[in-house]
Amino acid sequence: MESRAPISPKLAIPFGILAVSTSSIFIRYAQANMASIVIAAGRLSIAGAILAVLVAWRHRAEIRALTLRELLLALLSGFFLSLHFATWITSLEYTSVASSVVLVSTAPLWVALLAPLTIKEPIRRVVLLGMGLALFGGTIVGLSDSCTLAKSSLQCPPFSDFVAGEAFTGDLLALAGALAGAGYLLIGRRLREKISLIPYIFLVYGVAAIFLLGYMFIAGETLAGHPPRAYLWLLLLALVPQLLGHSTFNWALRYLSAAFVSITLLGEPIGSAILAYFLLGETPSLLMGFGAILILAGIWVAGSR
Repeated sequence: MESRAPISPKLAIPFGILAVSTSSIFIRYAQANMASIVIAAGRLSIAGAILAVLVAWRHRAEIRALTLRELLLALLSGFFLSLHFATWITSLEYTSVASSVVLVSTAPLWVALLAPLTIKEPIRRVVLLGMGLALFGGTIVGLSDSCTLAKSSLQCPPFSDFVAGEAFTGDLLALAGALAGAGYLLIGRRLREKISLIPYIFLVYGVAAIFLLGYMFIAGETLAGHPPRAYLWLLLLALVPQLLGHSTFNWALRYLSAAFVSITLLGEPIGSAILAYFLLGETPSLLMGFGAILILAGIWVAGSR
């Protein structure tokens, strides 16, 4: 188990933000040759395989010492993580990087809402205020793919056209990814108190990979037969946003409050939107930018003391 941080966690956090911000960009590139579920399964499978080597080398005793309850919690956490990646990565087929990443980043708010029901943590008033701001912002982000601001008025298509649009489907998938991510974070709060970093992420990433491979086979997809470039994007997804990015935040949870770590995750939509602007040519609309600011403000308020 880690006892003392070798470096300041607050110095490591910016590195984690930079790493996870690349995720949506690599996914967009991989989607040119692979189905979304294949990307999700490949990403976690590669990460899990790398971690298996580390666990076999140095952490076998800690894995054997885990209780049945801890193993079952890891199984459930991995299941939620698999749903998170399956829905969020698929959302990038239908909506913009900015919309998808901002909406999926509402996970900390859903953690706060579900905490009283799951881990018996009460909701503070500032959390409720932040929740309201973020949900209002999420609504605006959802509208931004189909509506525009013109002459100080909001112009939208008929409701029947709006809910039938691909962007709306993508936004719903991103929100589903946020909810699944909340389940993963809630369980992780408990497991991370008892398990050191490498065994913890090995169990959760490995279980998520197994579930994602199952989803992939059910969908009739396969990891084989894709162009070499697609496998390069998978490898980069596993190494950079997964093993370096996500694992940095999981490591920091050992030394920093969950609220602080959750707030730092807000750097991802900002970093992803900047990268999408330069690499994918996606320019966020004014309406989307306003909604994103409300979401970020809501999560900041919810995590404030």
